[in-house]
Amino acid sequence: MDKTERHIVHLDQDAFFVSVERLQNSRLQGRPVIIGGLGERGVVAGCSYEARQFGVHSAMPMRLARELCADAVFIRGDMQLYSNYSNMVTQIIAEQAPVFEKASIDEHYLDITGMDRFFGCRKWASELRSMIIRETGLPVSMGLSPNKTVSKIATGQAKPNGQLQVAPPMVNDFLSPLPVKKIPMAGPKTCQLLHTMGIRTIGTLRQVPPEVIRRMLGKNGLLLWQRANGIDESPVEPWDEHKSISTETTFATDTTDMERIHELLAGMCEQLAFRLRRSRQLTGCVTVKIRYANFDTHSLQQTLPYTSFDHVLIPACKELVRRLYRRRMLIRLVGIQFSRLVHGVQQLNLFEETPELVGLYQAVDRMRRKYGAGILHRAVTPAKKAVGD
Repeated sequence: MDKTERHIVHLDQDAFFVSVERLQNSRLQGRPVIIGGLGERGVVAGCSYEARQFGVHSAMPMRLARELCADAVFIRGDMQLYSNYSNMVTQIIAEQAPVFEKASIDEHYLDITGMDRFFGCRKWASELRSMIIRETGLPVSMGLSPNKTVSKIATGQAKPNGQLQVAPPMVNDFLSPLPVKKIPMAGPKTCQLLHTMGIRTIGTLRQVPPEVIRRMLGKNGLLLWQRANGIDESPVEPWDEHKSISTETTFATDTTDMERIHELLAGMCEQLAFRLRRSRQLTGCVTVKIRYANFDTHSLQQTLPYTSFDHVLIPACKELVRRLYRRRMLIRLVGIQFSRLVHGVQQLNLFEETPELVGLYQAVDRMRRKYGAGILHRAVTPAKKAVGD
């Protein structure tokens, strides 16, 4: 099949956190709403379009947001609630779409290539969007184009609560007048560098020889140039809620020492949580497994608000072990698994009252990346495992 015949849909829940809060409280409709940590050192996690008109945006210090929009309604976020609604949207998509990727808590990509032969891609995607809005009450914006980059940009242009199709012949005309910051991979530093060269629009970037961009920005520069030319062959990665990462430990001697077991669980959680943060992923489900000395194996799982933080995951795993361990027999093995993985930065940190905690995670992760994952452990974590992994 010709690659230009691909049909890729991008769906994004508009102002997701705020939209969910408005479903719980209709009096928030039409009002500026700001969500995040409410302490003096809190950070904005999300805000309504009404608040954005005052200059408020995500990751802004809450103190500054209060100065810019003093009349806003300020709400501390509820990740459990948001995760529940995210999963509702994913379930609807999973029941309808042939291939989809859950890119983050509030956005999905769908590959509906070939469906135009039977239904018409635009009509099918539009009906799916209407179904999500109808069944969840959430506003959804949609982009449809030949690839993921153009579809994501189209979604941004369709907001709020709209949809936009960019057919293959129209891709360059659509992209050309837009600022370079609209390209998903163009961060603030990259945009600043491009601006110093007089490159402010995607159309201007497209005219620069690719070798020049590559010398300036390396391989990422060449990728950026391709995106500016509407070239993106990256596939929609099929999402599987059971896709997971896991680890387990077999004891040298079977044990009933729960203190030791909890210490090992903490260490394994640290290991996996670091892997999540390093790959910019979050987990929405934890599973704990125990194997008794007679080789009977039992497991128990729990859904969680999407997270990659040790201090959330460790207590959840310990509680699952407490619920699992009912037979008072010797234990041979314990294991944990994180599943329902999605891409994205940790949202929960924006609701934390203590930015020092977030800073601590960042500092520890920097040390681990530089000197190895085993360089630092929590005080309750054993430096070495008993046997194997």
